[in-house]
Amino acid sequence: MITFEHVSKAYENGTPALRDITFSIEDHEFVFLVGPSGSGKTTILKLITGEIAGTDGTILVNGYDMNRVTKRQKPKLRRSMGIVFQDFRLIEDKDAYQNVAVAMHVAGASRKEIADRVPYVLELVGLKDRMHDFPNRMSGGEQQRVAIARALANNPKLLIADEPTGNIDPEKSLDLMTLLDHINESGTTMLVVTHEAELVNRFAKRVIRIENGAVTRDSKGWYRE
Repeated sequence: MITFEHVSKAYENGTPALRDITFSIEDHEFVFLVGPSGSGKTTILKLITGEIAGTDGTILVNGYDMNRVTKRQKPKLRRSMGIVFQDFRLIEDKDAYQNVAVAMHVAGASRKEIADRVPYVLELVGLKDRMHDFPNRMSGGEQQRVAIARALANNPKLLIADEPTGNIDPEKSLDLMTLLDHINESGTTMLVVTHEAELVNRFAKRVIRIENGAVTRDSKGWYRE
């Protein structure tokens, strides 16, 4: 699913962002990516999505060699992954149904495919009864659930959640992480970037810790920031 082999990344001014990173994430795994601000977590996500290229090493994502992926292949690669952002990034003048449908429309889905899939993913995140509500009528937790439904719209193999609980209260954070766990149990590979040690410790998942651009821990179990 995801393989980093001796990956390094340096900024244009020569400052290193990642130093000889090696790890693999297999199909159907649930992995937390943790570490302090500026440690390299965001750089890793950008390398996975193809937003930036590595300086050295090999990166494989969903069968694509990121050093050789072509411009024509990138849309298909990105449809194989869903991304959930901390700030939701919903379209304010579209309701929940429309926000999810947009992701499918952009990917070239038919009207029938959209009509069949959107209610399903909204039901999966517990919002089927709110599909015609606009973001400004929803709580932060509900908006994040719409964002998750949108990320699942094209049935991705991999779901990446970048600080998904950063803008919601602790009780809703636990509910949201439980939802991600449920989605993972249904077969979707899950990579969650978070700084919330308490949440990580509630789930017996694999934890990859990054510090100063290097992997300092890769194991299951207890985590302390």
